[in-house]
Amino acid sequence: MKRIVLFVVTNLAVMLVLGLAASLLGVNRYLTANGLNLPMLLGFSLLMGFGGAIISLLMSKTIAKWSTGAQIINTSADPTHRWIVGSVETFAKKAGIGMPDVAIFEGAPNAFATGAFKNSALVAVSTGLLQTMNRDEVEAVIAHEVAHVSNGDMVTMTLIQGVMNTFVVFLSRVIGYFVDKVILKNDRQGVGIGYIVTTIVLDIVLGVLAAIIVSWFSRQREFRADAGAAALMGRKQPMINALARLGGMDPGQLPQNVATMGINGRPNGMLALFSSHPPIEDRIRALQQAQQV
Repeated sequence: MKRIVLFVVTNLAVMLVLGLAASLLGVNRYLTANGLNLPMLLGFSLLMGFGGAIISLLMSKTIAKWSTGAQIINTSADPTHRWIVGSVETFAKKAGIGMPDVAIFEGAPNAFATGAFKNSALVAVSTGLLQTMNRDEVEAVIAHEVAHVSNGDMVTMTLIQGVMNTFVVFLSRVIGYFVDKVILKNDRQGVGIGYIVTTIVLDIVLGVLAAIIVSWFSRQREFRADAGAAALMGRKQPMINALARLGGMDPGQLPQNVATMGINGRPNGMLALFSSHPPIEDRIRALQQAQQV
């Protein structure tokens, strides 16, 4: 329940901030007596498209810790914690990034990385992962998450999401205005029901198409992180073993704000189009077919 409340409150806060920013900048006044002001609409679309994505990115570490209950262990004296922190430090140095915060959270086998900047990221592993995998496999998962950070995946996904959101907001309103004024021949000042209905429908339809595109990019990013883990470890078998073990487990659900940066997902049927992770079998095959590491 806490995770859901945090997610809803955060999104409401983001929308409030964006709405206030749009009013202060005047970019929400793209409907004029003479029709659409396209430059103003583009400014509004960019603000709405990138604003939420960037705010979410900047808040990602804080939200991730709140929503998963992750506890930072960088200074912990526990031997297992010291080993995890040491593994992250070793891979971070090899990858050429700053030392991330390292955390543990209660839950089924999974892990994630998040953060707005490469040199101040967060890498977290679950208690379930530590209980079901051997050290080689856990290290492979950690290397996978460090590879995400090194590749700049958090920022890349934010930019892609922002571009998609911008296109959705812009196109839905342009098409909505066209339907209202040209097809339905609304000659009254201002827009009518045709604009409102078309915009709402296209926000949903185009939003679904945008989600498919973003998910496709996310799946490609997983293949790169798997290969990055093999490179950081100097061998690919531990990552293959870790994926094989994950394939036989229920990976559990991560909160929405960090789900795309988790180690595993379960795409199924048509829903696979919206999955942030490729099938485990495809990831293992890609590693096996890669040049020997």
